[in-house]
Amino acid sequence: MQQLRLFFIALQFFTRLPIPAWVGFEASWLQHASRYFPLVGCVVAAIAAAVYWVAALVLPAPVAAVLSTAASIYATGAFHEDGFADTCDGLGGGMTRERVLEIMKDSRVGAYGAIGIVCMLAAKLSTLAMLPPRVAIAALFLAHPLSRLAATSLIWKLDYVRGEGKAKPLAQQMTTVEFSIATASALLPVAVLLANGYASLAAVLGAVAAALVAALWLGWKFVRRLGGYTGDCLGAVQQVAEALIYMAVLATLGHGAWTTA
Repeated sequence: MQQLRLFFIALQFFTRLPIPAWVGFEASWLQHASRYFPLVGCVVAAIAAAVYWVAALVLPAPVAAVLSTAASIYATGAFHEDGFADTCDGLGGGMTRERVLEIMKDSRVGAYGAIGIVCMLAAKLSTLAMLPPRVAIAALFLAHPLSRLAATSLIWKLDYVRGEGKAKPLAQQMTTVEFSIATASALLPVAVLLANGYASLAAVLGAVAAALVAALWLGWKFVRRLGGYTGDCLGAVQQVAEALIYMAVLATLGHGAWTTA
C-alpha cells in the first residue's frame, strides 16, 4: 500500500492527473517517490499512444503525432519542456555557475529557451510523423519511461545544487535499490514490446543507447558547469532523451536521407 502511495505521489508531482483522496500526503514521501518517475512515464505514454491511435484512424500521421505530443504536454503541464527551456537559457546565456543558476530560476523564457524548445518540438514531431503508426506507438512506450529513467539517474548519482527548489524534496536521496525499482519500471514496457513483437531488438537497443547517451552527456555537462543538477536539468535530460529515442527508432528502419534519395 505504501508503494502504491509513492506511485500516486509521483504521478501527482510530475503530471496534472488527479489521484485518489485516500492517498494522503506527507512531505517525507516525496524523497522516495522518484523511484516511480519512469512508471509515470508509462502512464504518459499510454495517454499519448491512445490519442495517436484514435487520431491515426481518420487523420494522417503528422497530425496524429502533433495531437499525441500535445496530449502528453497537457498531461504533464509542460513540466519537462519548461525545464528544458530554462536549461537552454541558463547554459546558453550564463558564463559563471552563479549566473547560470540565476537565469535558470527566472520564469521568463529567453532567446536560447525559445529557440531550443522550438527545435526540440520540431525534432520530436518530425521524427514521430515519419514512423509507421504501429512503430510510433511502440516508440512512445519506449521513449517516455526510458527518458524519465535517464533523468532519474541524475538524482541517483549527482548532487542537487540548489539550497531550495521544487525538485529538492525528490532529490535529497536515492538509494541503489530505489534506482533498481525505477529501472525495472522503465524496462517493463520494453519487455512487453519485445515479447509481443511490437518493437524490434534493434529499436530497443537503439532506444536504450539513446537514453544512456543523453544521461551521460548532459550529466557530464551539468557537473562541469554547475557541479550537479537542478530540477530544470532533469527536464532537459528527459526531453533530450525522448527526442533521441525517437530518432534511434527511426534510424533502425533504414530511412536515412541518402538511402532514400
